[in-house]
Amino acid sequence: MADFLQQRVEKIVSLLENKKAESVLWFDLRESGYFVDAVVLATAFVDKHALALLDELKTHLKPLGEEFLSVDEGSDWIVVDLGDILVHLFTENHRKKFNLEEFLGAFVKQRTG
Repeated sequence: MADFLQQRVEKIVSLLENKKAESVLWFDLRESGYFVDAVVLATAFVDKHALALLDELKTHLKPLGEEFLSVDEGSDWIVVDLGDILVHLFTENHRKKFNLEEFLGAFVKQRTG
């Protein structure tokens, strides 16, 4: 049985994938010393798609008790802080440019869906 953090992350991944986000990955960072327990990365087609992904998360997660502590909205990158989980919604160019997969991969194994 999956633990509570994993269940929450899997819900986020499912919501993003159902809304057509691409290359959705997550990193379990609980034993890494990183400042959050999990990071989710997803690629949006364009900035408006990223905003739609954000809206999907808010619509479905807030009623479940998720608290959106901070949302930093840029035109090519949105960061959602849920306290112990960070969600990064990128356009493809920004995701390639910042390559968080490589950075986070140094901390722990990456997971899909």
